[in-house]
Amino acid sequence: MKLNPITEQIIAGKRLGREDDLSFLLQADLGELTACADRLRRHFSGDHANLCSIINGRSGRCPENCKFCAQSAHHCTGIEEYPFLDPQKIAEECSYNEGRGVHRFAIVTAGRRLSGEEFQKALETYRRLSRECHVDLCASFGLLEAEQFVQLREAGVTRYHANIETSRRNFPNICTTHTFEDKLECIRRAKAAGLEVCSGGIIGMGENWDDRLDMALTLSELGVRSVPVNALIPIAGTPLEDIERITEPDILRTVAMFRFLIPEADIRLAAGRNLMQNCGERAFLSGANSAITGDMLTTSGNRIREDIAMLEHIGYSVGREVHA
Repeated sequence: MKLNPITEQIIAGKRLGREDDLSFLLQADLGELTACADRLRRHFSGDHANLCSIINGRSGRCPENCKFCAQSAHHCTGIEEYPFLDPQKIAEECSYNEGRGVHRFAIVTAGRRLSGEEFQKALETYRRLSRECHVDLCASFGLLEAEQFVQLREAGVTRYHANIETSRRNFPNICTTHTFEDKLECIRRAKAAGLEVCSGGIIGMGENWDDRLDMALTLSELGVRSVPVNALIPIAGTPLEDIERITEPDILRTVAMFRFLIPEADIRLAAGRNLMQNCGERAFLSGANSAITGDMLTTSGNRIREDIAMLEHIGYSVGREVHA
């Protein structure tokens, strides 16, 4: 299949699905594929980059057995463990990131589901952030119940993050303490409560290209419009610690593939950017238009100022004043 005609068709309104022959995404010359993906990005998302920063609101002792995760109680990774952070600390971190130009701020917690007093503390924190800060607020608290999503929205949260991680076929190879359908139901509950959804996955966990296609198609079918693409950095003490690291060409092809299959979405580079040259500069010219960033992150490899400088250098606008 010629890439320029299908690119034109997508711009004109066609959407690729499971019924289509998608082999061109795997067989096309990488340079041509990424160039066409970048054209789609410019058409659907423009030249504005969206930056999100996160804080680890509760760390460690997670009962789930996700093979990639340092915070699982099933693995011995030596990660720091602590309960839900003090709202003052979170507010200070949100203000810091807002002042350096991020557009969104997210609190994420380890565990199957945030509940009880800790969930109430999270609601209190979001109410404070809504009063004091001027960034969009996101949350990632596991497999919440329907009423909890309503409470988050009422507290000022606009978007909920719940990665599907991989394909339906591959999911049981990665986690057995909850199911792929549990993930999908969580996303549906969040959307039903009026929240936007941020959902993507991790590549480089031993999946094949069909798994990556399936993950993108599932996200498209769910109507997800913020899609984080993480590249696994193997962590000592997890079952995937010895897996071979994914290459930059494979990351770029995946990013381009996601842009073809979910053209209107923000394709958000997340963990593993330091597996690529200049923290993923080429990926931002291959279909990606957003990033998770932050001065305290170790999975990105770049600080906020460096990300903004890199994005502006390649033609993006970021849209927030960066404070001294």
